[in-house]
Amino acid sequence: MSKKNGFYAVALITSLFFLWGIALNLNSDILVPHLKKACQLSYRQSGLVDSAFYIAYFIIAIPAGLFMHKYGYKKGIILGLCLFAVGSFLFYPAASTRIYWFFLLALFIIASGCGMLETAANPYINNLGDPEHATFRINFAQSFNGLAATLAPFLGGIFILSGKNLSPAQEVVLAHNHQLEAYLQSESDAVKIPYIVIGLVVLAVAFLIWRTHLPDIKEHDSDTGVAHRSVFKEKNLLLGVLGIFFYVGAQAGFQSYFIFFSEGVGGFGEKISSKLISLAFVGFMAGRFIGSYMMRFISPVKLLVIYSLINCGLLILSFALPGKLAVFALMGIPFFMSIMFPTIFSLSIRGLGENTKKGSSLLIMGIVGGAVIPLTLGLVTDKVNIRVAYLIPVICFAYIFYFALKNIRVKAVQQVVSH
Repeated sequence: MSKKNGFYAVALITSLFFLWGIALNLNSDILVPHLKKACQLSYRQSGLVDSAFYIAYFIIAIPAGLFMHKYGYKKGIILGLCLFAVGSFLFYPAASTRIYWFFLLALFIIASGCGMLETAANPYINNLGDPEHATFRINFAQSFNGLAATLAPFLGGIFILSGKNLSPAQEVVLAHNHQLEAYLQSESDAVKIPYIVIGLVVLAVAFLIWRTHLPDIKEHDSDTGVAHRSVFKEKNLLLGVLGIFFYVGAQAGFQSYFIFFSEGVGGFGEKISSKLISLAFVGFMAGRFIGSYMMRFISPVKLLVIYSLINCGLLILSFALPGKLAVFALMGIPFFMSIMFPTIFSLSIRGLGENTKKGSSLLIMGIVGGAVIPLTLGLVTDKVNIRVAYLIPVICFAYIFYFALKNIRVKAVQQVVSH
């Protein structure tokens, strides 16, 4: 492959990090509050948005690995993009009918596509080109994932959220005047054009990848003795799967209910709240760069220890502080989440040798935490209140602190994945 074609291939694969970042963050930050309003859901029911998304990750992880083992990374990426596009286009009929399970089906298909992309793109870009520049390529690609986390809530706030939230009394008045259904349908229809555009962009990327020569990557490992050991006997890997479970659960829960928290506790409006979470994820993107720089002086594990403790503290502050100060405390959390997923992942697969692919599949399955924790937050919010619900991620970050302590002697890890 020529240098020019190699650069073009890297650019195309890098775009995948941005695309699944848009889907993931648009889902948690915008769709949870939006569909709660449009479909008149409880907090617990709205949490099923995350469940549909992350359960798909859990289900697709092993089939995706098997598919790409047989047919290669390129075909796996194209299939993932096609699933992504189909799910996006299904938002149009889902919005027209305003049937909640239809939205969940569309999200499940999108997430299945994203799961295939994530399973393929991380190892592929790491091996696509000069090995000496692998770390640069993966970190460059990760930055676009962080950019998506910043842009998704901002764009969703502009093109999807209306900023109109009716009180129960206003709903009664509209229902009496036979206007409530028209209002709810207009809210539902807001997702149609954005998701049609997303589907078309994804199809365009699939076409470009199909037309581009991408080399087959054959992965080998000299540590062949490790392959004979069952992956389920790797204690640190299993601890890491739980770490991924709790991290993704905490991130999804934080994002899904932030707008509710900002409105209910801080008194901010819907559109202002979407801008606040977008600003918070500027910190997430900055945290990726700053964290990578700090790892030159502080071991990643020690940074994980410090960051997990800080996030526990910020969540406790958000429970104790009044009004807007509680919201501002929450806004600091994404910065300290920024290094967690790649660091936990890298620590977990360290030393697995030829079992690395199997270990990676288990870790991707751990992403199902994003289906469980937000539902728990929704249930607690329905039964108690949202302040108490936001204490649940304290448990998640406390476990990450424990996992980091178990790996405290590890001095360096390679940042090879993003989320």
